[in-house]
Amino acid sequence: MAEQKTPHGSDVPTPYQVPHAPGAGHAPAVPVAENHPSRWGRIDDDGTVYVRTAEGERAVGVWQAGTAEEGLRHYARRFDDLRTEAELLETRLTSGTGDPKQALASATQLRDGLGDAAVVGDLEALRARLDHVVDTAERALETARRERERARAEAVARKQALAEEAEEIAASSTQWKAAGDRLRAILDEWKTVKGVDRKTDDELWKRFSKARESFNRRRGSHFAELDKQRAAARDRKEELIAEAESLSDSTDWGPTAGRYKELMAEWKAAGRAPKDADEALWQRFRAAQDAFFSRRSAAFAERDAEFAENAARKEELLAEAEKIDPSANLDAAKSQLRRIQQRWDEIGKVPRDRIRELDGRLKAVQDRVRSAEDSRWRRTDPEAHARAAQFRERVEQFEEQAAKARSAGDERRAKQAEQQAAQWREWLRAAEEAVADR
Repeated sequence: MAEQKTPHGSDVPTPYQVPHAPGAGHAPAVPVAENHPSRWGRIDDDGTVYVRTAEGERAVGVWQAGTAEEGLRHYARRFDDLRTEAELLETRLTSGTGDPKQALASATQLRDGLGDAAVVGDLEALRARLDHVVDTAERALETARRERERARAEAVARKQALAEEAEEIAASSTQWKAAGDRLRAILDEWKTVKGVDRKTDDELWKRFSKARESFNRRRGSHFAELDKQRAAARDRKEELIAEAESLSDSTDWGPTAGRYKELMAEWKAAGRAPKDADEALWQRFRAAQDAFFSRRSAAFAERDAEFAENAARKEELLAEAEKIDPSANLDAAKSQLRRIQQRWDEIGKVPRDRIRELDGRLKAVQDRVRSAEDSRWRRTDPEAHARAAQFRERVEQFEEQAAKARSAGDERRAKQAEQQAAQWREWLRAAEEAVADR
């Protein structure tokens, strides 16, 4: 460390140079004054204490309680107290534990008081340190201000988004439970969002509150209308139950089953009754249906057994009918078939899936007998025989005409008569074949 002479000739350390670079991350050094207070001040013969500054000496007090050296150390300790306070402010700011606003106020007060401070020490270095503390505190305050503004902007934006979401829910959502849960979650989150100024917060709260109240009114109206509809559904279902119960003893199976089907459709169309009543109503309605359809099932089971027995009896008749041979004795075949048809009708109904099979087999027998009867009738039909004789006579007439025309040399008339004879011969052949088939 370089040394220089004091006005009194004593050697004292040269003070550290004070850096003034803006925003420097370290504090300017301050010389240790307590060991060499004579470097920064003096006491004259009458006890007046002076401190040396860049502007010159300044009286800071009077010392008469001891030697001049003791007096300078006393005033140097006062300076050390100021310097320590400045260092403490700086340390707290640097570590982040200090309040920038309080540090700024304290450093400013210390700095502004240096011109009148009754201390002996390097006031310029201390002023530089306090300037640094002030600058650091101001920058910290500015940073804090910007952070508060950013946080406020984010908080305002978040509450605006929450208010807008609540308004959207209030305007259109019909998912009542999910929407109600979401509004409660929005309220919980709302309480956690801090930093919004009171005026803006009040405005946003009014929007959110209004949206929530609108949703609650709309939900209340919906459920009130739903309660009304469910009450009407309950009344309608009571009516349907009354009819269903009145039909449960019916034996008019087809129409009643059809009506139960219609009642079921009407039941579904009636909608839901109140939750505490709907299941009980359904149990009553179903019980009435079950009673009817159980009785019908029992009746159908009995009927099916009877029909199965009828089918077996008709199969026995078919076995007898299919042995009928109308070609052997048509009249006997017809008589036997009539007896079988009478017994067939007396037996009654058979299962639905057997009707076509059994009736088809009987019809085949009937067709065979009818075909034989038709054939016999055609063979004995006098009109058919007369028609064949008439055709034969016409053939003979035209053949005779052809012969006469050819004898007379009239070939044209002969050919014409032959052509007519040929046509009538074809008709004759068909008539004779019809009679022969009979």
